[in-house]
Amino acid sequence: MESHHHNHLHRKRKPRNLKLHIPISPNPSNLLLFLISLFLLLCFIFLTRFPSGSQSFRPILTISRFHPLSIQDSSTGSLPPLKIEQQISFPDHVLLLVSKIHDPSLMNSYRIGLECVHRFVENPTRLVVLPVLSVEDYDGWRSIVRCPVSSNTNKKSPVFVALRRRGGSTGAEEEDRLFRHRESMHSWEELVYNGVIDGETAVVFVKGLNLRPDRASDAAQFKCHFGWSNNFNALTTSAVTAAQEIVRCSLPRSFRNLPEKADGVGITISTVAHHGKHHNNEGEGLVHYVPSVARLSNLSDKRRRRKNKKYELCVCTMLWNQASSLKEWIQYHAWLGVERWFIYDNNSDDGIKEVVEQLEQGNYNVSIHTWPWIKTQEAGFSHCALRAKSECKWVGFIDVDEFFYFPIPSAPNRKTSEFRVYPGRNSLQSLITNVSHSAAIGEIRTSCHSFGPSGLNKHPSQGVTLGYTCRLQSPERHKSIVLLDALDETLLTVVHHFHLKKEFTYMNLPESTALINHYKYQVWEKFRAKFFRRVATYVADWQENQNEGSKDRAPGLGTEAIEPPNWSHQFCEVWDTGLRDFLIANLADPSSGLLPWESHDSQ
Repeated sequence: MESHHHNHLHRKRKPRNLKLHIPISPNPSNLLLFLISLFLLLCFIFLTRFPSGSQSFRPILTISRFHPLSIQDSSTGSLPPLKIEQQISFPDHVLLLVSKIHDPSLMNSYRIGLECVHRFVENPTRLVVLPVLSVEDYDGWRSIVRCPVSSNTNKKSPVFVALRRRGGSTGAEEEDRLFRHRESMHSWEELVYNGVIDGETAVVFVKGLNLRPDRASDAAQFKCHFGWSNNFNALTTSAVTAAQEIVRCSLPRSFRNLPEKADGVGITISTVAHHGKHHNNEGEGLVHYVPSVARLSNLSDKRRRRKNKKYELCVCTMLWNQASSLKEWIQYHAWLGVERWFIYDNNSDDGIKEVVEQLEQGNYNVSIHTWPWIKTQEAGFSHCALRAKSECKWVGFIDVDEFFYFPIPSAPNRKTSEFRVYPGRNSLQSLITNVSHSAAIGEIRTSCHSFGPSGLNKHPSQGVTLGYTCRLQSPERHKSIVLLDALDETLLTVVHHFHLKKEFTYMNLPESTALINHYKYQVWEKFRAKFFRRVATYVADWQENQNEGSKDRAPGLGTEAIEPPNWSHQFCEVWDTGLRDFLIANLADPSSGLLPWESHDSQ
């Protein structure tokens, strides 16, 4: 036993007898060799005592001041850390702006590897853990993580949300670490949510100002504040214009000289109360700073500029869960002459990005832009106008369920004959070319015919243009194509049209020249989804008991998503197969009879 023990100790002492035969002398080259050898020895000892596969060296979840979250489990491997920068509370989810995920291929790994942890101010010991809804890119500095809202949560109760790896610890120490440095929860109803550099001005998008729709407001009550790390006292300028959700301010002189310096700078808006008791000791109005998650973006640096000339005709739309209609809408309007599409995605979860990727592979010039801000369609269209300015001359602002239609022209002896267009390939672009000869026209307005379910109970597999063929007799509303150089600097829009500079006017197209088929009242399954959320800012949701006589509402529907009796036969006054017949005659494959948007799915 003693001999065995002695040998065992002897074996354990052997490393102490390890000698390094390194010549040491005042020679600098020998000294450098000694230092290198010592470094290699230390690396060897570290690796042998702490092998990468050992349990003692496994990375653990850590949350620092900015919530960096590293994830490692068997399904996701090791992912780079995330930092939660801002939290925004929406009616049906919480949006987290996190540090940029530079590799798009990791988006799904984060989604399946993360959980949302809710802690409530009124009851800090209560945690609600829910799976992440989605993870996607947002801007040049941040990505988005969406967390659900618990169904049994009191929506008025303040809540904070943190992220942890899936199946992580729920111990008290872990909870404290998660919420030790929580960020404030902003409300989507009062928030500066976006900013764009436009020449020598900053265009700021803000909710909560409650400015009157369809008119400019007094800009003197607003100022813009620029800064870093939520310290907005560095630079201040006065507002130039204010309208609805948009405030335009002068850029600070240092940014005007070097616009690239402003890219990524934080910005907010302040307002001054000049009435009542809201004054400070000097008698001045109290200043209110609107909470902000906005960073200025220099879109001119990010947009692809045309080498020779701008696109003649582009289209911008905002949508939510309309992926099933996107191919039909884009491929048909590409045939009419649209060259470029800007898709503003308003929180879709129906695979729209995959559809856009397929269209891009088919050489359709489509870009998708994450726009998470609900009830902001007007502001989103104004943002798109700024984004498209360096690429496009004219931009159409239409929805995915709206399709241009050129009926057979009537007798050519009308005053508008110079704008007459014959139906066929590139006919919409031909219209734009004809109108462009008049220097005073800055907007083209086209009447919309609203189509109903046309007796159907299921969504037509051939597409809306072939399936829905019965409509209301009289047109409702209009939609516009605008010359971007003609837009008023307020960027004021009411969805259907923009305000123009004084030297420009608009033109109403006669119905004999062009119409828009608006497939507004589709089968109940599709219409119920549309009923869920309206994207326009100043149009009441159907769930709200407001403006019940408005054309923006469905007549007789009420305020609940309950299918009315005989829905499939409502809104049917005139059978109209004009566009359907035209498509079959001109776009259908001669051998198979399939239209372009049917071909891919049928192979």
